[in-house]
Amino acid sequence: MVKLHGFQTLTSVDEALKAWLFAWSTKESQHDMLFLADVYGRILAEDIVAMDNLPCFDRSAMDGYAVRYKDTIDASQSNTVKFTVVETDEVAVGQAKQVWTGNPLPKGADAVAMLENTVHEDSVLKIHNALTPYINVIRHGEDVRKGQLVAKKGTRLNPYNIGLAAALGYSVLKVYQKPIIAIIATGNEIVAVGTQADKHQIFDSNKFILSAMCQELGAETIDFGIVRDNIEEISEKISQALKIADALITTGGTSVGGLDLVPDAVNRVGKPGVIVHGIALRPAMPTGVAVLNGKPVMILSGNPVASLIGFEVFGRPAVCKLLGLNEPEYRLPLKATLTRKVSGVLGRKTYVRVLVKLRMGELIVEPVSAKGHSAISTMTQSNGYVVIPENCEGLREGETVLVQMFGNIGVDDVNVS
Repeated sequence: MVKLHGFQTLTSVDEALKAWLFAWSTKESQHDMLFLADVYGRILAEDIVAMDNLPCFDRSAMDGYAVRYKDTIDASQSNTVKFTVVETDEVAVGQAKQVWTGNPLPKGADAVAMLENTVHEDSVLKIHNALTPYINVIRHGEDVRKGQLVAKKGTRLNPYNIGLAAALGYSVLKVYQKPIIAIIATGNEIVAVGTQADKHQIFDSNKFILSAMCQELGAETIDFGIVRDNIEEISEKISQALKIADALITTGGTSVGGLDLVPDAVNRVGKPGVIVHGIALRPAMPTGVAVLNGKPVMILSGNPVASLIGFEVFGRPAVCKLLGLNEPEYRLPLKATLTRKVSGVLGRKTYVRVLVKLRMGELIVEPVSAKGHSAISTMTQSNGYVVIPENCEGLREGETVLVQMFGNIGVDDVNVS
């Protein structure tokens, strides 16, 4: 019955996250050697260093004619300078060679006259504009120098650094293997999607939400099913999961009711067990974090919205650490104007679901109303969160707020013709 008295103390989000991340460390993950076509979104397991200069020769940046810039000094709209067009790999005084974008600059040339600024008749080229040294030329090593670090170990590979690696001659890259995260749902009232639910049972949606959030970051997940509210069964399932996975997420059974058995079950499995249980967070106060045999465990609420907020706060930085990223990847922050006031709770960090829209050229933030904190539909109606600090009772209408975006910006109907 002690449980029914509620949480006696709540730990601040920052203190809980710091203590938990400090309590476990990652050993360097195994790596794969993958072709460039397969590395998008993966995490580099080694530095990418330029094996040569890029470009490795002076090359033309335009279609046109390679010349000596000094031969064009007297050119102007009223004074035409003429050149003899040659096809050799070297140009001398008064000579020009036609080049296309990307062609090497012939020996002796140090500028390129754009095709549209010239007149070519027979073997004579006419130029009306004076050129400057190396205009319309990409110099040897201008983009990247040999030996230059172009991407650090622990970088998430995007299209641009993949393209740069290709330009430097890499065909394969060393990337970390994806961490595996086990997910367990608990509760007598929970049934699997695709089975028959009784009148007072609900389908398990949390595992799908949490699995997708893990996969969004680049981790793999294993569904360890649904466990009844039985401490022995929960403990056994946790033990099984941690033999295979690099981390574990449980959902449900973490509040202070008589059947909220997960924290006790975690403590039965190994050491050090639960690090923090009860966070100064709204929603997601019953969230707990633990470490078992060196592996991180997230004990999340059975309430769907509280579960995903708990993951946002604790799961996101944890998965980033498991991936081998240099630093956590946070949601894109964006400033916008609040359309109406929202309330917070002193002493608890509050996550407010919002919809950011573009209205008459300005970004506005509309709080998404919810009759209950568990309404999953509020997440599909939202595209971001506004966080109200622990020391704030709320935010005022018209106030500029920082939104953590997880979706695309909407467009208000008044802007649509």
